[in-house]
Amino acid sequence: MKKSIYFLFFLIIAAYLVKSCLYIVGEREYALVFMLGELRTVEANPGLHVKWPAPLENVVFLDKRILTIDTPNADLVQTSEKKNLMIDSFVKWRIIDPRKYWVSFQGSEKAAEDRMAALLRDVLHQTVNRRTVNDITSRDRAKAMQEISEALQKRVEDLGVQIVDVRLKRVDFTPEISESVYRRMEAERKRVASEERSKGAAEAEKIKADADRQRQVILADAYKDAQQIKGQGDQRANEVYADAFGKDPEFAKFYRSIDAYRSSFGKPEDMLVVDPSSEFFDYLKNSHGAPAEPAK
Repeated sequence: MKKSIYFLFFLIIAAYLVKSCLYIVGEREYALVFMLGELRTVEANPGLHVKWPAPLENVVFLDKRILTIDTPNADLVQTSEKKNLMIDSFVKWRIIDPRKYWVSFQGSEKAAEDRMAALLRDVLHQTVNRRTVNDITSRDRAKAMQEISEALQKRVEDLGVQIVDVRLKRVDFTPEISESVYRRMEAERKRVASEERSKGAAEAEKIKADADRQRQVILADAYKDAQQIKGQGDQRANEVYADAFGKDPEFAKFYRSIDAYRSSFGKPEDMLVVDPSSEFFDYLKNSHGAPAEPAK
């Protein structure tokens, strides 16, 4: 019985020693090994590792992933035009030197974020103070974020961290200048709209004038062609008439008289006052067209 108790006690001691001497490093973390409170080694390779049992050696783990500092409140920053902007930003960072990081912050992520947030505000002020509102809000925004990231990286080189990226999430005007800025933007948009309308009207007039010119040219060409065709038709008709009338002069005289009657009496209300004995009515009086004999 006593041997069984001793054996169980031995197993417990052995399990405790094995557990105290082994530790696992994940792919997303660093392991800092301390001997009697002094940092001895930094283990970055993932896997199973061996150490002396506590309290001789202890292990502290640090996050290897990219972390985010998102400021809860927007910073009031002044531009080169002496106008105030409310800028909300965030920083992406990670630990690259666990030893320096531990010396600087004793492994406290909150302390590291507070320190970098203060440095970010300082760099942000220096960068924005050299630029106008238009630069920060649109034209030079990307360049400004790059400068902020580079300047912040220089400030944290000795802290064992790396600045991955800095972004300006939101840039707003303070209430006292928002109204004037909106009015100026509205006036600028109206000016641009008027210019575009003027350009459109001028272009429309130009297109209309060109279309009218083309229309006149087309009509003139069509009229010329029509007159030429008509002239050719009249010429051909005259040739046909001349040929037909030359073969039978009496028929030609008859045809012309009939055509004259048709033209003169085209409507029921037409009236013609002429001498009944004139040659105009020869074919109405005599089917042969001979002149009428005088009355006795």
